Amino acid sequence: MAVFYMYGVPIGYVAILLALVASMGGFIFGYDTGQISDILLMDDFLLRFATCNVPGDASTCSFTTVRAGLVVSLLSIGTLVGALCGAPYVFFNPFCHGTRPLINKLYSIADYLGRRYAMVAECVVFIIGVIIQITATGVWQQFAVGRWVSGLGIGALSAAVPMYQAETAPARIRGTLTATYQLFITFGILVAYCISIGTRNMSGAGSWRTVVGIGLIWPVILMVGITFMPESPRWLASRGRIDEARLSLARSHGISRDKVETDPFLASEMEEIRTNVEHEQRLRGGWLDCFRPGNKILYRTILGMMLQSFQQLTGANYFFYYGATIFVSVGIEDSFVTQIILGAVNFVCTFGGLYVMQRFGRRLPLIIGGIWQSCWLFVFAAAGTAKSPHNNPGIGKLMIVSACMFILGYAMTWAPGVWILIGETFPTRTRAKQGALSTASNWLWNFLLAFFTPFIVSAIDFRYGFVFAACNLAGAVFVFLFLYESSDLSLEAVDLMYNDPNCKPWTSRQWAPPGYSSRYDLVQQTKASASDELREKSAARDSTTSGATATATLVSDAGDGEKKAPLVSREGKLGRGNGADPE
Repeated sequence: MAVFYMYGVPIGYVAILLALVASMGGFIFGYDTGQISDILLMDDFLLRFATCNVPGDASTCSFTTVRAGLVVSLLSIGTLVGALCGAPYVFFNPFCHGTRPLINKLYSIADYLGRRYAMVAECVVFIIGVIIQITATGVWQQFAVGRWVSGLGIGALSAAVPMYQAETAPARIRGTLTATYQLFITFGILVAYCISIGTRNMSGAGSWRTVVGIGLIWPVILMVGITFMPESPRWLASRGRIDEARLSLARSHGISRDKVETDPFLASEMEEIRTNVEHEQRLRGGWLDCFRPGNKILYRTILGMMLQSFQQLTGANYFFYYGATIFVSVGIEDSFVTQIILGAVNFVCTFGGLYVMQRFGRRLPLIIGGIWQSCWLFVFAAAGTAKSPHNNPGIGKLMIVSACMFILGYAMTWAPGVWILIGETFPTRTRAKQGALSTASNWLWNFLLAFFTPFIVSAIDFRYGFVFAACNLAGAVFVFLFLYESSDLSLEAVDLMYNDPNCKPWTSRQWAPPGYSSRYDLVQQTKASASDELREKSAARDSTTSGATATATLVSDAGDGEKKAPLVSREGKLGRGNGADPE
């Protein structure tokens, strides 16, 4: 049953639930990102894995630039590999002989297992990485390798989750539901900060092992929850499982099982998916196809990779990975508390991002967000460069305010926006692979920034902010010139838009599918069609009820007796009150 209607389109509670459950993949990513900043400052962690001038005295311990960079960034190397392999799964033919190839096909895990079971497999990989980390006793390389293994799972999840949400969510709320992935990333970061501040005074290894070990809970929640959610209808259709795809679509729209075959809205949606899948299956969809210029496939591959790269180059992870260290250098005594403030701003403002991306589309928020973020990074860098924050508390406070204002803009625009676009920009036949390539570019820059930031900061200090400010401006210009507006369109219509030679990025907001004068006209016709359907059903139900009442009255007047008074079944047929078959 539909929970509510949006522009006349039914939306089921399952659509909302599947977005929240799948977004646990984002929570896992955020939690693992947020924990390392505080763990690097915990006394027991320093004593075990850092270099100490006086053994047993944590105040004399510190990580070398290389070691700190590797501990932080090896997670990103793992996520890079995991996202690319989103992961490639090679199917071996055990019955090969003669000229038959040993390798039959090259799949991605999400293509081979389906979107849901791919997430389950990726959670198992993450759990293995966490176990490696918490069993480390004195060898920092073991902890770093554990983060690399966990990264494999996180990277694959970062490709699978937005794709699953975009393919399964109703088009009218696809932006909001896909943006929950970013919301859960910020929630995970905030939870990691809060748990870290609660365990930092614990004695021994419990201070950091508790933080890392709690990370085992989140993948278990995702593994269990996702098995109760519907599979992607587009993936099912691509495998020829049309009946299952129709049921999956019905569940997300709140349409009851007995109306699956007759509901006109469902039939229309399913026909669009089936036609698109059949068209794409006539073409090959391998990795090389992601780089073919036809149908703007190469254009969209580069577009996705550039958007993910610019998201990293905004500078957000500069604060999330090294925030505690940054605020110590600013002169803040309790950097843990400042991290929580920053994390809370990030989390709360992402709720605003859900509204912004749904209400204002994709292009405008990213352009304005890039300019806003650039301005505040210029303030941050200029303040830190003009005067030393150590000797000027006012400068330190200004830098913290600038960081919070930067995060406010990022959380409402670039943070959720890019993940939404990765889910809705690519055609079905190459969506998994193009999504993996795009996400891999995110993780590549994530690694480069995580590893080289300590070296860069030691050389240019807070002037590093000027670099990120310039990158934000470049990102805003790139969006204006190359990104098409994909809000309020089905995934199939987005593909048509990119292939329309008369549509340009800066005019794409006015584009509508063939047969419609505008997207507003599309919405209104959909709403009118659904309203007409509801009126027809209501009239038919009233007619059936009136006829049944008249028949029951006539039979009652005939004195047939209370026990044999006929009742009207749900199909509108007459039956005996005692359950006997009608005569």
